[in-house]
Amino acid sequence: MERRFACTACGKCCYGLLPLTLDDALAHAGRFPLGVMLTPVRPGHKSFDLTLRLGSAVRLPNRRQIAVRISPVSYLPPTLACPELAADGLCAIHRDKPVRCRTMPFFAARDERDQSALLIPRSGWACDVSATAPVVYRDGAIVARDDFEIEARAMRDQAPILRAYAGALVATVPGVVEKLTAAAAKPVGGELLVGFSTLLRRLDSVDRAEIAALQVPVLADFAARTGSDPGLAGFTGQYRAWEQEMTRLARRGGTGT
Repeated sequence: MERRFACTACGKCCYGLLPLTLDDALAHAGRFPLGVMLTPVRPGHKSFDLTLRLGSAVRLPNRRQIAVRISPVSYLPPTLACPELAADGLCAIHRDKPVRCRTMPFFAARDERDQSALLIPRSGWACDVSATAPVVYRDGAIVARDDFEIEARAMRDQAPILRAYAGALVATVPGVVEKLTAAAAKPVGGELLVGFSTLLRRLDSVDRAEIAALQVPVLADFAARTGSDPGLAGFTGQYRAWEQEMTRLARRGGTGT
């Protein structure tokens, strides 16, 4: 089986939530409103084993185990464009854009044999999947795979850090296991969103106060952007809460709780 695909730079995929590698989240802390998304994957799912390798295992109250994908994210509502999407529909930081954007439409958090569905454009997207587009996927394998391998390697490298973070989160924050259990029980899956400050506090190798200070104006800006839309009140409240957390962290030199 062969699948064809070419990006037409329509900019339609540059809206809403964007998963990031940890390095990209830190590098773009002055651009994106950052959160952390924990996504439970149940046994039997195609990506269960891969998620265990890249994420964390969590034991539920019923003694069953789930795998949890842990991903820093640029947290935007589906109706809001990436802050770096220019008026002409092109990326304003093309040379420095996150690896997630470069790997699109493929995703290294998903088993390579299970990528075919990602090549079907969503409604309104102008991706070229015609007979003139290049073959990008053949017999369950990605053809031009440099960006995919870069993303996969970044995920493998960050896995120990994120696994330790998830373990500490489960052990110290009340209700995390219950929320992951509820998310895993949803028919089409669910997620648990937490503030990026919860991860930032555990990154000893970075200047946490500096990253927090970069996030404060970004979060304030997105709270203002969404504040006039009642339908985005949940996002506005999240941005404001995270802004307060990052402000405290910045003021305390990266050691705030």
